[in-house]
Amino acid sequence: MEPVEDLLRPLAPQVLGAVVRRYGHFDTAEDAVQEALIAAATQWPAEGVPDNPKAWLITVASRRLTDLLRAEQARQRREEQWVLPDGPPASEKDDSLVLLFVCCHPVLSPASQIALTLRAVGGLTTGEIARAFLVPEATMTRRITRAKQSIKDSGVPFRLPSAPDWEERLGAVLHVLYLIYTEGYAKLERDDLAAEAIRLARMVHRQLPDDSEVTGLLALMLLTEARRPARTAPDGALVPMAEQDRTQWNANAIAEGVALISAALPQGPTGPYQLQAAIAAVHDEAPSAAETDWPQIMALYELLLQVSKNPVVVLNYAVAVAMVRGPRVGLEVLASLDSDERVAQDHRLFAARAHLLDLAGDVDAARAAYEAAADRALSWPQQRYLRSRAAHLG
Repeated sequence: MEPVEDLLRPLAPQVLGAVVRRYGHFDTAEDAVQEALIAAATQWPAEGVPDNPKAWLITVASRRLTDLLRAEQARQRREEQWVLPDGPPASEKDDSLVLLFVCCHPVLSPASQIALTLRAVGGLTTGEIARAFLVPEATMTRRITRAKQSIKDSGVPFRLPSAPDWEERLGAVLHVLYLIYTEGYAKLERDDLAAEAIRLARMVHRQLPDDSEVTGLLALMLLTEARRPARTAPDGALVPMAEQDRTQWNANAIAEGVALISAALPQGPTGPYQLQAAIAAVHDEAPSAAETDWPQIMALYELLLQVSKNPVVVLNYAVAVAMVRGPRVGLEVLASLDSDERVAQDHRLFAARAHLLDLAGDVDAARAAYEAAADRALSWPQQRYLRSRAAHLG
């Protein structure tokens, strides 16, 4: 059964793309493709995988779409206008990239773009998406339904955007993939979400290998994901990067990520994903935490602040400054975020302040900051780690 499931996941967006491109009706086509996937999962283990699995799925999905459209049009008394031919010729064209761009159309909100991408391109169920983003399944169902209706109402054609819209749409695609990955990495138990983001990023990179920001995003994901095996102790406790066993890091992922970012940076222009990947590469290539090239990391963050100044970048920059110029200087940088509503109550700000106060020798203030961070952390592993740091300080 497992080999069939492994085959169906990458085929699903290709089949959906082919059916939507041929017939339109995004939401109904998705229902038809889901039924074709269920049929394959039921029949193939017993009867064997067909010689052309994609063509089989397209044929079954198209016939099911015919039935669904006929039923719909019968209710509207216009059935005869919508009868489709049986068994369309199988398309070898992979429409996955087009489907991804459609899901990231600017008519949708970022939250809807993410949900629709995971549903239509990633192949996740509505329940899985709802659990990943901590909302009820009914809420996520409504969000995805509204997103599909918005796409339908907009009349967006099923094709890659025209030249004038390309940069905006590609930026939205990369942003959605970045958010999906960070969500999967932040939630330790959602490695499947992170893996799906990497799969989709690879798909975009195969289509756009010369785009330096596409390359940078894939490199960033690989270099970050390489550390996952060492992020938790055997008992599930969170392990910070400085204390991780680097022999557990994925050397192949690091090598691939470093090669990608090394190739991308000279191409220019240098964007935020490339700079973040370069920072991740410096961390991953350091033999130990003590041998980390913090001056280089600080310089890269200074460049990143010029192109993408947001509070999380400032927070990370403050830590780099502390490692180069001392914790008190880093704390001064952190103080600039106290009035920023986006992070003023975020556990990451309190945790960073606690770490720098600890380095500065202010034990009581560090303990209080760790406790405050734990109170605001959203996951049990984070809370457990932060409270253990506070306890360690007495």
